[in-house]
Parts: sequence; structure tokens; C-alpha cells
Amino acid sequence: MIKLLILIAFLIFFSPAMAQQQACDPSYPTGEKGEKICIPPSPPDLDCQDISYRRFKVLSPDPHRFDRDKDGIGCEQD
Repeated sequence: MIKLLILIAFLIFFSPAMAQQQACDPSYPTGEKGEKICIPPSPPDLDCQDISYRRFKVLSPDPHRFDRDKDGIGCEQD
């Protein structure tokens, strides 16, 4: 019974945080100043106009194609 209560407590308190971390695409880890950013994975396919971040680090494979010129920086132009 104690193990079940511990499991329920874990699911209630830790699952939302884990789900939020999993909802961020690892291709877009940090913003212009090194801050952690969160851009959801594809699908749906997003464009720069769909997100608020600008000039952020882009790693391969860049599923949203934010880094058109392939210099490692996404959404450089407005």
C-alpha cells in the first residue's frame, strides 16, 4: 500500500514537469543569451511567425527549418 501511495504521489507531482521537458524539441536548446527555450516538436510544422523566440541556437536536424541559411541560428530575420 505504501508503494502505491508513493507511486501516486510521484505521478501527481513529477509527471507534469517531465511532460513539459519532453514537449521541447532538443534541436532548439537555448536562446540568444543562452537561456533555456522550449519549442514544441513537429508536428505541427512551425514557422518563425508562429513562435516568440528570435536568434536562438539550432542543432541538427532542425525539423521546423528555422535555420534557413544553416549557420546555427534560427529566426534571424523578422
